[in-house]
Amino acid sequence: MEGDAGQNHISFYTATILGWKQLLKPDKYKNIAVESLRFLVLEKRVKLYGFVIMPNHIHLLWRMLPDWRLESVQRDFMKYTSQMIKLDLRTHHPLVLEKFYVGLKDRQYQFWQRNSLSKVLSSRYMVEQKLNYIHNNPVQGKWLLADSPLGYTYSSVRFYEEGDKTYDFLTHYLEDLG
Repeated sequence: MEGDAGQNHISFYTATILGWKQLLKPDKYKNIAVESLRFLVLEKRVKLYGFVIMPNHIHLLWRMLPDWRLESVQRDFMKYTSQMIKLDLRTHHPLVLEKFYVGLKDRQYQFWQRNSLSKVLSSRYMVEQKLNYIHNNPVQGKWLLADSPLGYTYSSVRFYEEGDKTYDFLTHYLEDLG
């Protein structure tokens, strides 16, 4: 475990599937991401304040906990989700797996792009702005994954709007921001 000077701030994090392929479209792959996030929270590596899992990317609002660095947590999240998805693709969808073949020295397959975006949010206003963006992402014109934000399952919107505890590993941002 490693220390991180910026861990007292909530960050907006985006990770994208290689080539913007819609690998996360099947719920079984979104569920792998959810379980990885649950693990990171239960293992006290992060506090997770909000998320959305889209067909080809994810957005998170999170904060690293003491002794953990963004780079380590991000690596562990991507490695676990990649390994689990690869196992499923190898068994059930080998032709899809081949679309992610990269043949590099350190890996045969790659699912996540390397240029993840992480931005420290320095105010409550910025946190609320990004949370609103996250929750509305599935209903944007490009996606139209639901009729309303509440209609999209793989998001923290119901936690905030309805008190839904399906994602019981979430923390309300106001608990830490006041």
